[in-house]
Amino acid sequence: MDDHPREHLPDPTDSPDLWDTIDRLHGWLDAHNDRAPQEALLLRVLKLSEEVGEVAQAVIGTTGQNPRKGTTHTWDDVRAELCDVVVTAMVALRTLTPDTRAVLTAHLRRVSERSENHVRGGS
Repeated sequence: MDDHPREHLPDPTDSPDLWDTIDRLHGWLDAHNDRAPQEALLLRVLKLSEEVGEVAQAVIGTTGQNPRKGTTHTWDDVRAELCDVVVTAMVALRTLTPDTRAVLTAHLRRVSERSENHVRGGS
């Protein structure tokens, strides 16, 4: 018997609204895309770098690390930018596969199992 009971958290990817929204955003982007599929995919993946940069900018602005600008952002701004990263990543993943939900769920399961094994002293 396992001495460390598994904590079964709700699957954050289990919301039909979430997946409907990702599908709609993907469809909207495709409908307004005049690039070849491979180029569109590459640009969607590169968009992640832009969004991560906006997270960094918001953190710097929240902490006032740029003396010339001072405090320009709030932690709410950081949260919003992090959400943009998540949405952008999900749309990029959807561009790679129509089975985004299954791919992400399987990956989350592997990450969770690795983490649980680490906590129990496994590899």
